[in-house]
Amino acid sequence: LISRRFDWRRLFPMLVETAALSGAILLIIGTATGMAWGLTQSGFSRSLAAAMTGLPGGAATFIAVSILAFTILGSVLEGIPAIVLFGPLLFPIARAVGVHEVHYAMVIILAMGIGLFAPPFGVGYYAACAIGRVDPAEGIRPIWGYLLALLVGLIIVAIFPWISIGFL
Repeated sequence: LISRRFDWRRLFPMLVETAALSGAILLIIGTATGMAWGLTQSGFSRSLAAAMTGLPGGAATFIAVSILAFTILGSVLEGIPAIVLFGPLLFPIARAVGVHEVHYAMVIILAMGIGLFAPPFGVGYYAACAIGRVDPAEGIRPIWGYLLALLVGLIIVAIFPWISIGFL
């Protein structure tokens, strides 16, 4: 605008492209929010908390099942609705079995990060494909290395709690 080299004819196509991309992302987020509402209304969160309370094996089993649960939940829900739905139910259980709250928070955030980009349901994966204008079938191959790195990091943090709580 300052040097007067802006081509005003490009403004309308840019606005249309921005609106289409925003609409695709909002559709994905809206669907995930609807899924969160459906899970809340069905009583699934209470059933999950009741099942996890009765797990044998103590803290290690609780962490392993939490990783599996939040990986699956992270693939169909956004992170904030998943934590709002299941955090108040599962954090007291984690404390009761002897898992530190900060360590548990780190583990579930990493697990949801894996689920967010895990095919075939990963909400973040489809949003990233929409932003990058990549067909999801083409983007699946490069994402496996990223998911493997996240999984290794999650396992290390889950096994060694001092990584997340060592400096508290």
